[in-house]
Amino acid sequence: MAQPTIAVIGGTGSLGSGLARRWAQAGFTVRIGSRVGGKAAAAAAELAAALGGAKVTGHANLEAAQGAGIAVLAVPFAHQRPILEEIRPALAGKILVDTTVPLVPPKVMRVQLPAEGCAALIAQGILGTDTVVVSAFHNVAADVLASGADPECDVLVAGDKAEARETVVRLAQAAGFRAWHAGPLANSAAMEALTSVLIFMNRHYKAEHAGIRVAGVTCRTP
Repeated sequence: MAQPTIAVIGGTGSLGSGLARRWAQAGFTVRIGSRVGGKAAAAAAELAAALGGAKVTGHANLEAAQGAGIAVLAVPFAHQRPILEEIRPALAGKILVDTTVPLVPPKVMRVQLPAEGCAALIAQGILGTDTVVVSAFHNVAADVLASGADPECDVLVAGDKAEARETVVRLAQAAGFRAWHAGPLANSAAMEALTSVLIFMNRHYKAEHAGIRVAGVTCRTP
């Protein structure tokens, strides 16, 4: 696929930094975003050095989004709305990949979907029709992403526009995952809810990397 510049908003966190690393390894230009621009710049410099000069830079969130073709939001649920409201002017005409899971501490092993239906629908409501929201990467262990190991799990991708979903499916494949079209954006409710189930399974079975695999369907790869 053509390689758009990717802004990872929340790219200094565990999930965001792991995704940034995998896309940088795959040759994408990556802009790490953080509420503190200096923190993002330091993380980007460290990653670029570790990967032998990969195309990674660090910025404050709005600046990161302004310079990218696709933005990925990888922040806790409590920060989703204020950050999207901040970067909304930079997202017009672009795809926003929302990884947000509506976990409500301390009961993170219990499904607690918001009144709007799911976090992805909240994001679309905040951004309006000028931005296409696609939902993905909810059920991925962040430490596996960072390690560079085979993730051994699949990524479900939900969105109302098939072309945008396909773009994100291919981004997930570039990061080393099998990825699947999972229907309209409202279906993100199932994906987001599953995260609490996987957290419970990790706790119950004394594991760390519970994930999902889709069976009975042939996965097309690039």
